[in-house]
Amino acid sequence: MKTTPRSRARLAATGGAASLALVASLLLGQASSSQAVGDHQSPTTRSHTITPHQLRFHDHMRKLWEQHVTWTRLAIVTFTDGSADFDATARRLLRNQQDIGNAFATFYGRRTGHRLAGLLHDHIAIAVEILQAAKAGDESGVADASRRWYANARQVADFISSLDHHVWPRKEMRSMMKTHLDQTLAEAVDELTGHYHRGVREYGAIERHILEMADSLSSGIVRQFPGRFGR
Repeated sequence: MKTTPRSRARLAATGGAASLALVASLLLGQASSSQAVGDHQSPTTRSHTITPHQLRFHDHMRKLWEQHVTWTRLAIVTFTDGSADFDATARRLLRNQQDIGNAFATFYGRRTGHRLAGLLHDHIAIAVEILQAAKAGDESGVADASRRWYANARQVADFISSLDHHVWPRKEMRSMMKTHLDQTLAEAVDELTGHYHRGVREYGAIERHILEMADSLSSGIVRQFPGRFGR
């Protein structure tokens, strides 16, 4: 029987996927990651009129974070398939982290943007380590990389919160980042185990959550720098 690249990758990843699924179950507990989407509500529309500058910035932040999850999904798929496109996809995904850092640098300075971009770069690099260990069937490697991945997410959350803990409380930021990782981990398990339809549904939850997170970030910046968003 002729096999496709995806089916060959699925067979090669079976042992690693089982390891990743085991670690995922330990990290996520019994709760479905999709249930976490409702934990964070989109910012409510305020009584004052939204300026064109505010709207453009809101849309820009959404675009950056939607690209983050889109290129992440493509990286997961191309890695699992063993596609020659993985390296180009990974490079584009890493560029997105710099783009997000640059968006923050506009308001907080180059050093802040560089620091955030660096943390997000690590976020992607460790995620690739998880995939590599899973595909190799290295259960301890998956567990170690997963622990570092979640620790990095707390660093990202704490760093953003430190910019203004009134608009971005640390507990809320940590919760949002954890949900993002929980959902992405579930998506990777679905892809590696061949549950492609479930993975597509999971991506829908990922997209909704990341847009809520983007809204929280953009509205927080507007609150901190109202003079930068005049008519």
